[in-house]
Amino acid sequence: MNIAVFASGRGSNFQAILNAIHQGTLPATVTLCLSNNAGAGAFEIARLHNIPAVHLSAKQFPNETAYIEAMRELLHRQSVQLIALAGYLKKVPPAIVHSYRNRILNIHPALLPSFGGAGMYGHRVHEAVLAAGVKVSGATVHLVDEEYDRGPIVLQRTVEVEQNDTPDTLAAKVLKIEHEIYPEALKAFAEGRVTIHERIAWIHSHS
Repeated sequence: MNIAVFASGRGSNFQAILNAIHQGTLPATVTLCLSNNAGAGAFEIARLHNIPAVHLSAKQFPNETAYIEAMRELLHRQSVQLIALAGYLKKVPPAIVHSYRNRILNIHPALLPSFGGAGMYGHRVHEAVLAAGVKVSGATVHLVDEEYDRGPIVLQRTVEVEQNDTPDTLAAKVLKIEHEIYPEALKAFAEGRVTIHERIAWIHSHS
């Protein structure tokens, strides 16, 4: 399975995906790293692994249509079968979501449907979790649709929220499980073990 990784930042989930591929636990190839941020750390990771790295931003184009066509052409050229958003802070254009329906995944640093939606990313999520006083947080891998953080949930794992947790300590705990469950979810897709019906996704165990 050919994967495109979209990332805006340092790319730690991108690295986790590559680690799983190199360890032989994820039967996939990353054929593209795309970022809206020319200075993304993810590009360094891509270059180290000889993965095509492309800076693509709507600001580079005269209109939305030209931007979407450039993205579509790039994905087609790299034979991308599945898109993994790994800290990508731009909304994927609806036309691309439509073309890759049920083939775009995102990882979110909380237990959706709680603490999701527009503007809920990075430390803002962990601050909201702590402010709400909940005892459990975690990470969610979900399919991407036209709304922020609303697509069918594929995989979740929890962490305990302790009394002395800060946004930083909670972020570190959640990131650790993000690095575990994202490759697991991608593996299930690569092996054809995911069934999607309406707004629910099931992962089947090996038969």
